[in-house]
Amino acid sequence: MYPPSEAARRSGFSLDTLRYYEKIGLLSGVGRTSGGRRVFTDDDLSWLVIFRCLRDTGMPIAEMCRYAELSREGEHTVAARQELLEQHAARVEEQLTLLQRQYAHLREKIRFYQGLTGATPTP
Repeated sequence: MYPPSEAARRSGFSLDTLRYYEKIGLLSGVGRTSGGRRVFTDDDLSWLVIFRCLRDTGMPIAEMCRYAELSREGEHTVAARQELLEQHAARVEEQLTLLQRQYAHLREKIRFYQGLTGATPTP
């Protein structure tokens, strides 16, 4: 069992984000101590790992909630979960391609300015 501060540290989410995720039902079933304080389990932390991945790759909260809801519904939703993740992965791949092109453009521009200033080119 982990107190909220430890769950926040391990997940990289702020305490406010953990509260928000619980409030909207993204993170469900968080336990409480006899004094009413939240405690997180290894299972909760596992959920936070996937939520971190989905959030960091730009999945909207509504889709994250849909994924969590499907997961909680059971094995009969595996195909729907897979489809949701495949659609998201395709969007991430498109974004990566765009970022790679833009990065190459930036590096080209930096080399141009290095040529003007006589600076040593960087790789």
